[in-house]
Amino acid sequence: MSDGAAHSRTANADPDTNTEADANTDVDTKSDAIDGRRFRDVLGNFPTSVVAITTTDAEGRPHGMIVGTFTSVSLDPPLVSFLADRSSTTLRTIRAAGRFCANALAGDQERLSRKLAAGPARERFADTAWQASPLGDPVLDGVVAWVDCTVVQTVEIGDHLLVVGRVRDLRVESMKTPLLFFRGGYGDYLSSAALLLDRLVGWDEIGR
Repeated sequence: MSDGAAHSRTANADPDTNTEADANTDVDTKSDAIDGRRFRDVLGNFPTSVVAITTTDAEGRPHGMIVGTFTSVSLDPPLVSFLADRSSTTLRTIRAAGRFCANALAGDQERLSRKLAAGPARERFADTAWQASPLGDPVLDGVVAWVDCTVVQTVEIGDHLLVVGRVRDLRVESMKTPLLFFRGGYGDYLSSAALLLDRLVGWDEIGR
């Protein structure tokens, strides 16, 4: 063994530390190499509930946006969260208000979802019926359920902010099936589940 090899092994005497460092380097390298389009295409295979996050500004005007990242975080205390682009104007209003309501959209509310997702901010609530939650946030008519929250923490993660909310009130409004976002398109729970099953068993090949 050469002196150089012996010195190298002595300098890196902790194999656990080396393994972790090498693994982190490999992960970072692989992450940097992932194409954005491929990233979105693959993650699109994870169905997500379409949720409208709403709030009101200082003048009582409603604001809202669509997310596919709403999830529960903790049971005790009751916490939920969602991710939003840091450039979102609705996010700025939510942080200023310190509260928000998560509305689980129903399968028949695709048009409303598109309106809240891409429409001009001042027109998103035009002809949209809603009632004020206990905290004063918009609860949209016809939703499956809603969760009313106060903001307890925001965390910068990449190009998004993770917003964590403390649940103050919540309610199931209907037994409708929820609106889902799956493989780049909309669908309700039943239609998306049926499509996935058809593809898995090959039924979509019959008759071709």
